[in-house]
Amino acid sequence: MSPATFAPLLLCCLFALLPAAALSQDPGRRVAAVPGYWSDNWRGWHFYEDPQDEPAAAKAAPAPPKSGPAPATAPKAPELVQFEQLQKRLEETRNIAIMRPTESNVRRYMELESRVVGQASLFADVAQRVAWATPELDPTLQGRPVNAKALEVYEQDQMQGRTRSIAQLGRDHVLFFFFRSDCPYCHAFAPTLEAFQARYGITVVPISLDGGGIPGFPAPRPDNGIARTLQVTQVPAVFLAQPFAGKIAPIGFGVLSESQLLERIAMAATPVTEATVPSRFHPLTLR
Repeated sequence: MSPATFAPLLLCCLFALLPAAALSQDPGRRVAAVPGYWSDNWRGWHFYEDPQDEPAAAKAAPAPPKSGPAPATAPKAPELVQFEQLQKRLEETRNIAIMRPTESNVRRYMELESRVVGQASLFADVAQRVAWATPELDPTLQGRPVNAKALEVYEQDQMQGRTRSIAQLGRDHVLFFFFRSDCPYCHAFAPTLEAFQARYGITVVPISLDGGGIPGFPAPRPDNGIARTLQVTQVPAVFLAQPFAGKIAPIGFGVLSESQLLERIAMAATPVTEATVPSRFHPLTLR
């Protein structure tokens, strides 16, 4: 073969071998240098490949929220600032005196405490004068008085009101008196109940737990199980009952005075007490 014919043939062979030579180099550089199928035929047929995800940095980041001006806080009153400073200083001085009770530390704390007590005393004096000039803010005029003469009048008024209330209760209420014939406290309490019944007109129903009677109530009703229902574990015991309504509420256990009976019966019969204090209300099944 002549050299003129061999040269074109050699060039064709070199161009045919060029892709194979490129495959032996770095694949990354190969793809960048020679695009097309011949440059990445090592991946095979890839026309069904899923699209590649975008890099995280390329995704649009959400816009940061716009920060408006901070709401303006109302300044503290200078008295509050002074109080907080004084409170903090007193606490620190006290803690120092506790941890290191030297004469100077204790004196410094006592001087500061005396200053605080004086300020509180001044406040109490001013508050008292305000109460004197303002009846609706005077605690001595609200509820139970503290003056001896006023207290005497208050007690008399309360007694009269309770007397009227007990007289009204006597129309449809009775007192259940649980006792034992061998109980000395029941014997001591029986005359008080007998006088209470005569004075205020409310009927006392005596119920003997052992079947025996006592002076003032010689013919009591025997217990038919109501004592166990009402959980009567101690005698004497008194209950306020409303037979037609089937309600019964405890008044007290042990020996009670006439004033205690008046106060407790009047309190137990008020609607507010019945609504807020859980009472033992049961149907009455006495024979």
